[in-house]
Amino acid sequence: MNHREEPYNESKVLALLQNPDTSREGFEQVVRHYGRPLYWQIRRMVWSHDDADDLLQNTFIKAWTSLSLFRGEARLSTWLYRIAFNECLNFLSRRRETLSMDDEAVRNSVMQQLDDDPWFDGDQAERLLQEALLTLPEKQRMVFNLRYYDEMKYEQMSEIFGTSVGALKASYHHASKKVEQFFKESDLTF
Repeated sequence: MNHREEPYNESKVLALLQNPDTSREGFEQVVRHYGRPLYWQIRRMVWSHDDADDLLQNTFIKAWTSLSLFRGEARLSTWLYRIAFNECLNFLSRRRETLSMDDEAVRNSVMQQLDDDPWFDGDQAERLLQEALLTLPEKQRMVFNLRYYDEMKYEQMSEIFGTSVGALKASYHHASKKVEQFFKESDLTF
């Protein structure tokens, strides 16, 4: 028998999540639908496949254990991204403290890790973009990643970060200028 899965429907999934008898089924749909985009957002922040995998799992565990706290006032994706970004910020903060490295040493370590990663097959321009992104403050890098890679609307980012649309536009503009400057200094155009 050829079983075809229905397309993701957020209102149906929310109804499944609210019913204790179907919440597991609903959450499985959430994981299938949001797993990949969340993974890549996390991965762009921590660069390591293994770390991204762990943080994605932590994100879904936190979401599952706090499902009763989700009121539906924001979209499910907004709530999940907020959890994921908090996980990333905590992870990066702990890593910085554990390694006791300055920003330059952290950048060098991450770039070496990226070069050694079998999952990374980027060309020189992609490597330089990743290196440029490492020069950005973490939240600014998150804003850049969401806008550049996912083309997320500022209004949705505003819900995720709890920041005004204007501040997010300014943050993205400053990040873009820094990335552009990094490429100019590297003699490549962006």
